[in-house]
Amino acid sequence: MTGLPVTAVLPAVCFDLRNVQVHLGPAGRLQALSDIYLRIQAGERVALVGANGSGKSTLLRTLHGLQHTSGGELHASSQQRVAMLFQRPHMLRLSVRLNIQLGLWLKGVAWAETRALALAALERVELGHIAERNARALSGGQQQRVALARAWALRPDVWLLDEPTASLDPHAKREVEAQIAEFTLGDPGGERPPTLVFSSHNLGQVKRLASRVIYLEQGRLLADLPVADFFNHDLLRSLCPQAHLFVQGESL
Repeated sequence: MTGLPVTAVLPAVCFDLRNVQVHLGPAGRLQALSDIYLRIQAGERVALVGANGSGKSTLLRTLHGLQHTSGGELHASSQQRVAMLFQRPHMLRLSVRLNIQLGLWLKGVAWAETRALALAALERVELGHIAERNARALSGGQQQRVALARAWALRPDVWLLDEPTASLDPHAKREVEAQIAEFTLGDPGGERPPTLVFSSHNLGQVKRLASRVIYLEQGRLLADLPVADFFNHDLLRSLCPQAHLFVQGESL
């Protein structure tokens, strides 16, 4: 596999994918993404939906530059700061505070400035009281909120979230989703909010957080619709029967 260069485009366009292909596995025999054409504008809220193995995580990793492409063109704004959160965040065997400080330091923030920024980020997610606890001893919900704080401290222009609440209990799901909404939806009449691209099997969450829905199946993009159209069952059935069957199955 060969990684294609990421080319700068206009700041209003976060990502522009043209016929992108991604192959995985020995000798690249598994085609994880096929013929992906996709443009994401700054400030959009895009949900990726589809069955397990449909390519959602691969697409997110490709947008973040963690996954090399095998063909096609990937263009991204060179001016944007991107943060990615995974379903199970990685925590170092250090205090919660130091996990955030190290993230800031690795992004070029002077170490002397990182402590105050880390504590401010923890207060933002209402976890300032556990700053000195071992991050690996926290519950799944707390770890995900720490990961959100770590990302927010970097003030990202783009949030990429891979099933951010999938492994959490119902109470933790609500807390983390509320925090995501606070960080990414912005204030009415204020500055343009950051761009949000997230994968989820929770269709209620998709309705609450997304303005646009992309349906993937076996690495192919089969539907790209405004959220209201995606959840209009008659319209979706006529436009993309595969997506309609998926929504019906997830709603049972």
